[in-house]
Amino acid sequence: MTKKKAVVAGHICIDITPMFPRQSAASIGEILVPGRLIHMNGVDVHTGGAVANTGLAMKKLGADVQLMGMVGKDEFGGIVRNILREYGADDALIEVEDAATSYTVAVAVPGIDRIFLHDPGANDVFSRQDLDMDMIRRADLFHFGYPTIMKKMYENGGAEFLAMLRMVKETGAAVSLDLAAVDADSEAAKQDWQDILKKALPCVDFFVPSVEELCYMLDEKRYLSWRERAGGGDVTEVVTMEDIKPLGEKCLEMGAKAVLIKCGAPGIYYKTGAREKLEELCEKLELSVEDWAQKEGFEVSFKPEAVRSGTGAGDTSIAAFLSSVLRGKSLKASVEMAAGAGACCVSAYDALSGIPAYEEIEDKISRGWEKNLYHIS
Repeated sequence: MTKKKAVVAGHICIDITPMFPRQSAASIGEILVPGRLIHMNGVDVHTGGAVANTGLAMKKLGADVQLMGMVGKDEFGGIVRNILREYGADDALIEVEDAATSYTVAVAVPGIDRIFLHDPGANDVFSRQDLDMDMIRRADLFHFGYPTIMKKMYENGGAEFLAMLRMVKETGAAVSLDLAAVDADSEAAKQDWQDILKKALPCVDFFVPSVEELCYMLDEKRYLSWRERAGGGDVTEVVTMEDIKPLGEKCLEMGAKAVLIKCGAPGIYYKTGAREKLEELCEKLELSVEDWAQKEGFEVSFKPEAVRSGTGAGDTSIAAFLSSVLRGKSLKASVEMAAGAGACCVSAYDALSGIPAYEEIEDKISRGWEKNLYHIS
């Protein structure tokens, strides 16, 4: 089997996390008082977004992958390029004069839920014209991440996003799509996401969203009932297979060939289409159609060595899944690798430090890596 090539495109940014002293507080107002000088314990600065998290994790897992994200010709853009260069992944980075590099400041006061200050920057002007189509034509897989927080992708009913997917699909590359949560108060929330996905998913082979963002887009009433059931906690701790299955079925009905729904700490739900819908895809990627067609299940998460941060765990899980696809693995092996990479990711504070070589995760799974005790009924 020849080594498959991939392109990861979409949202990229710099994540800046000031490190507060470990003392906890009951409210943000106890710490962030006007005029007060707060002594900090350093700052964590690393790349974020689907391009960096998924793309660089695929690099660490041995995939032949090119990264296409847009940054400004500014200091933050230089940081992004330097980090990507360390991985040998900066060749396809796009630099523009008239937009700034996107950044997110995570205000993570101990004992209080994080507050994110996000500037979308150059991500908002990214369009299909910015893609290196010659590179994509040479690729076997094209993965796009976070159109939900990229203005040109979601405005006007997602017209630019849909045109981009159709253009990429015409190259013959398999297409993978990931989403990000929609801010209910943003312009993105005013779009008809169910209609956008209905038009987009016929061009998508692997649809890999998180359960919360997907439910919000397809069934907001159900999503609000989950929120109520969770009582302010994490909805992934209260959802059941009865909640998740209709979402997977709807995505396949809309046109996706295979659906992975990330369900946070509990694990990953998966569902694939019938044999006749997967034959061409499996032939292209040298996958066994018997291993992939008409399958459904829930892959419970593995026990991590430690839980330090969930940053990027969903992105790195998808990186492992796609890396497995490019290696010709079965669906079961691919979702196991996804769960394994997620468990490795949360053992570190950033998205990439905890990710070992592909073979190391594979070996740990084969030796009976212990699963968590979650039960999805």
